[in-house]
Amino acid sequence: MNVSGMTLIEVLVSMFILVTGVLGAVAMQASVKKGSFDAMQRSMASTLAQDILDRMRSNDSSLASLNAYSGTYGDGKASKLIPVPNCRSVTTLCTWQQMVAHDLYEWESNLIGADVKNNAMNAGGLIGAMACINHLNNKVDIVISWQGREKTSDGATHNSAFAKECGEITNQRRQIVVNAFMF
Repeated sequence: MNVSGMTLIEVLVSMFILVTGVLGAVAMQASVKKGSFDAMQRSMASTLAQDILDRMRSNDSSLASLNAYSGTYGDGKASKLIPVPNCRSVTTLCTWQQMVAHDLYEWESNLIGADVKNNAMNAGGLIGAMACINHLNNKVDIVISWQGREKTSDGATHNSAFAKECGEITNQRRQIVVNAFMF
């Protein structure tokens, strides 16, 4: 007797293999999405560090001007009030003090994501962002800390004492440190 076709067991085995493959692909997609978000956060932190460094270089390079950038940011104090005058206007002449205030306003707004809102909450910046800037003898240290999605180890573990003090100490803290010299 010649029987053609598939038995029920063959169909069940092939369905099991197909479902296992699809579930594996879905799990891999979720993992890739988490990794992509973490990479985007690190890229944003790096871009923000370079941005404030460029702002410092484009302003008056006197020690007083560079020292005025030193501080801790991320609590919203520097971006609370829009500085007057608006130093972005080509018709406005600003002193170096006004430029520093304007630079720090714009930079902290970007750091905490104040330009993107979701139900009146900042949604465009780094998660739990904190930034610290130190200037000493033309050496500038910029530390940006944020909270990662997954718990690993504290991102400041092997960094300087200055970097370890920047941001909340947790096993989700991520951190970049940029050191530069200003002439």
